[in-house]
Amino acid sequence: MGAQCVDCVQAGRRQDAGQRRQHRAVGYGARTFVGARLSNRLVVTPVLIALNVLVYGITAVEARSPLNNQVSDLFGAWVLWPLAVAGGEWWRLVTSGFLHFGPLHIAVNMFALWIIGRELEVALGKARYVALYAISLLGGGIMVYLFSAVNGPTAGASGAIYGLLGGMLIAVLRLKLNPGPVIGTIVLNLIITVSLPNISLYGHLGGLIVGALATAALVYAPAKHRVAWQVGALVLLVVALVGLYFYRDAQLANVVCSGAGAQMECSP
Repeated sequence: MGAQCVDCVQAGRRQDAGQRRQHRAVGYGARTFVGARLSNRLVVTPVLIALNVLVYGITAVEARSPLNNQVSDLFGAWVLWPLAVAGGEWWRLVTSGFLHFGPLHIAVNMFALWIIGRELEVALGKARYVALYAISLLGGGIMVYLFSAVNGPTAGASGAIYGLLGGMLIAVLRLKLNPGPVIGTIVLNLIITVSLPNISLYGHLGGLIVGALATAALVYAPAKHRVAWQVGALVLLVVALVGLYFYRDAQLANVVCSGAGAQMECSP
């Protein structure tokens, strides 16, 4: 009584395995706390690092100097120059996030991206992680456009990386873990930001705030229709950022159109 033959047990195991495969095929299976499929394979973070290094390499070759790569043509065409953005070159809000001033700048940023990104990519899943990175990058650029000097260049992946930091803080709070280390890291980095010259405070703050808001939309979305809630909230956040872009664009219209001198300043 109660004994099972070996063949029956093996058949049951095969049936269970088959059911698990069917569940995974239709979208069930192991999921993270935001609803993403569980995968420990890193793809997005290495690709982002490779893209940043590639762009830096191109600017260094064009400038014939790894230390003064900012004099390259590509750097001049992509750097975040608010007057140029107001003149219609809106893509600088995004492309500037792949530029860096010299080897130390890119080394520090890529190390931070690797340390933070590899954790969030697994937790959020690849698609949500890409969305968080992109929106944080845009948020940092928009904040610079809103508040920084109109005739100064800004570049670097720091806005997106600070967005990942903000996202990590929200994720830790959602999981009810100890937020002390993340908060300490954010505070320390903000102190460094305001203490050292030529670091974009607005870019860092913009990325941090927008990244935290985007992650909150991901981790606090209702379980029912979760993807729809997440996509809708991220779209609304992007729309708000685009609205701020047009608001600032209208503010700078008279500056850009005030004469030939202002137009000449639109290009670095």
